[in-house]
Amino acid sequence: MTMSGPLLEMRDISKAFPGVRALEHVNFSVREGEIVCLLGENGAGKSTLVKILTGVHQPDGGKILFEGRQVRFKGTQDAFALGISIVFQEFNLCPNLSAMENLFLGHEAHGRWGLLACRQMRERARRAFAQLRIAIEPDALVRDLGVAQQQMVEVAKALSHPTRILIMDEPTSALADEGVQRLFGIMRELKGRGISVVFISHRLNEVLEVTDRVVCLKDGQNSGEIETKAADQDRLVSMMVGRDLGQMYAQRQGRPADEIVLEVRNLSRPPRIREVSFKLHRGEILGLAGLIGAGRTEVARLIIGADKTGSGRMFLDGKAIEIRHPSDAVAHHIAYVPEDRKRFGLVLGASVRENTTLTIHGKILNRLGLICRAAENAITDEYIHKLQTRVSSREQITRNLSGGNQQKVVLSKWLAIQPKVLILDEPTRGIDVGAKTEVHRIINDLADRGVAILLISSELPELLRLADRVAVMRQGRVTAEFPRAAATENAIMKAAVA
Repeated sequence: MTMSGPLLEMRDISKAFPGVRALEHVNFSVREGEIVCLLGENGAGKSTLVKILTGVHQPDGGKILFEGRQVRFKGTQDAFALGISIVFQEFNLCPNLSAMENLFLGHEAHGRWGLLACRQMRERARRAFAQLRIAIEPDALVRDLGVAQQQMVEVAKALSHPTRILIMDEPTSALADEGVQRLFGIMRELKGRGISVVFISHRLNEVLEVTDRVVCLKDGQNSGEIETKAADQDRLVSMMVGRDLGQMYAQRQGRPADEIVLEVRNLSRPPRIREVSFKLHRGEILGLAGLIGAGRTEVARLIIGADKTGSGRMFLDGKAIEIRHPSDAVAHHIAYVPEDRKRFGLVLGASVRENTTLTIHGKILNRLGLICRAAENAITDEYIHKLQTRVSSREQITRNLSGGNQQKVVLSKWLAIQPKVLILDEPTRGIDVGAKTEVHRIINDLADRGVAILLISSELPELLRLADRVAVMRQGRVTAEFPRAAATENAIMKAAVA
């Protein structure tokens, strides 16, 4: 039976940290069987609000009501006991354990003699996966599963106990379109079973597609609330950042030169990559589209020497080159911004200065063979200014930056080598709409200055806004190529799945 009032209410929630007022009199509610979006730029206060909702933090002011009764969460177990679960953007799984073991980690089933009841857990895991309509073997190691499958293990784990409210933090950031639609189907099924979903996303088209209501935060305060059926992207952007959509996403205006900078011929590494060929011109943005598993990231890793090439040839400025290791790519001024910036793009515990100059240590040595701090400082300050990176100082620890500013540090690190070719793999994954438009500006500016850019993105609107051409991959091959004028979402998707 549906409740007449909200299942959960957060009233006048305030929270401050040393030097920062994270939340100020924020109101948020969730109805039973509702999909509600919590929207806002990075730094708007979403994470703090969710941490209060899950018992990680206690509010300085305000109160929380669950089914009309005031509750206090002294820790995560209190929220968990009421049926509040969360699926984080960064997977919280143990890769060396099986899907079943991850599912029951911390609340394993035991037999009569205290031994693990593996047969019982295996059957319960099989039923849990079947209920979500996903084909995962309980004994499969998580490290061997694809990103979309790992996402489903996270969802199943969150639902492995009685759940009333499921919080999903950027759940589609690592998924291609077919994975997104599968996840949306699951969210709708949960809604039909009376389970509420709090959906946190920066992808406005997804917010409009799957949610019932949107609550927006800005600078730690409520900045708007709207029923989704009455919303559009312009309204959502205005609530988030105070600008309309036309200002946020300007269409690319530059034109590439005729000169070919990078040519890839018959690049192959069976069974994943087969005879991939393309040309990249000076000042061009070539978009690389395709579903998850199509081979886009694998192509990028082959180009930069992160994986060994089976066969194929590459030419830079018309001359044959051989890249066996990423250091060879750096020597040829070929840069790669990876999809997972936290694992592969940054040293999170190091400063902005240390990360920015990682790729050029050999060029900033003093007469004693030590890194010249003055040169480091000058280069770091230059890119902080050029990319408008928001930092307290060049010595700020990178882990403490927002996602958008972390991405700018990764870009700075690679721009320091003065690249001829820049490969960007999902460059706006997990960053808010304001930071996204800044990254788009940077990409456009680099192309206008003559950098040849290979842009890998699962967001078709992003490719259509930025790319001069779009190549489409399917099952390890390039299946189609479209000039900007002929590139449409329908044409690209048809080539990706046909």
